[in-house]
Amino acid sequence: MDMRKILVTGGAGFIGSNLVHYLQNQSDLNSDQLEITVLDALTYAGNIDNLSGLPQPQKMHFVHGDVRDWGLVQKLIQESDEIFHLAAESHVDRSITNPGIFIETNVQGTLNILEASRKFSKRVVLVSTDEVYGSLSTDFADEDYPLNPSSPYSASKASADLLAISFYKTFGLDVIITRCSNNYGPRQFPEKLIPQSIQKILKRERIPVYGNGQNIRDWIHVDDHCAGLALAMNRGKSGRIYNFGDVDKTTNIEIVECLLEILGESSNLIEYVEDRLGHDFRYAINSSRSKNELDWAPSKDLSTSLANVAAWYSGQL
Repeated sequence: MDMRKILVTGGAGFIGSNLVHYLQNQSDLNSDQLEITVLDALTYAGNIDNLSGLPQPQKMHFVHGDVRDWGLVQKLIQESDEIFHLAAESHVDRSITNPGIFIETNVQGTLNILEASRKFSKRVVLVSTDEVYGSLSTDFADEDYPLNPSSPYSASKASADLLAISFYKTFGLDVIITRCSNNYGPRQFPEKLIPQSIQKILKRERIPVYGNGQNIRDWIHVDDHCAGLALAMNRGKSGRIYNFGDVDKTTNIEIVECLLEILGESSNLIEYVEDRLGHDFRYAINSSRSKNELDWAPSKDLSTSLANVAAWYSGQL
């Protein structure tokens, strides 16, 4: 059997590195026949150590580079069979203080991926976010829900999604878009709520919680997300969008309180801080299409997984 060559952009980041581990650990994916190239700029959230402990390290090739580098992107995509595009600036707070880098990486970088994939006729899965749907009061966003981004981050991701759709409609590019709710799990940079809270609790430091902590998020374990990405690549229809989420919906303060209980500390560590600018109140997506068309189903939930996640981060200190 010929080797299947896969390019993972942003593969040293949180979701990207977990995807590389997932691909190498799934026997049903014929992992022995996979050659994975990781492209990552190793900015603050990328860490080469996230790729340690792979079962087949000899079948993973790391390239230190940037998706904004057109020549490098062309070369790597020409040498690949399939592309998972995850490289992105991803933190809302940083997009508020420096929106320009989000446009450069998330829009121009994605344009490079799309152009090169079109040039060499490759399938690409563009990994997006549920934040493009904006804050929802009561309903659940399916893939046809209007885009209503609130932050420079979500606006840059919505722009990338629209570019991808235009490349499908105009050029017939074999592209699939996935939109996922909040991920949690190992290898996440500690600026995000769950790893930040765990580290603060372990050090007995104050845990900052925006506003009154009642903002609602839809949480999914990163392994379930990676399973969805693999299914989208293998079974997804070209030009289609797939949501992954609708697993666990809870408030931010409930997440923090649960972690405090798991780690045996009191709520005295909670510190309510000024709310984020343009802070979306509620995210909620409908994943019926992924379940029906891809046969995707989440296997992990917060109630049984948070303790394992807390134990993983505890071992990193």
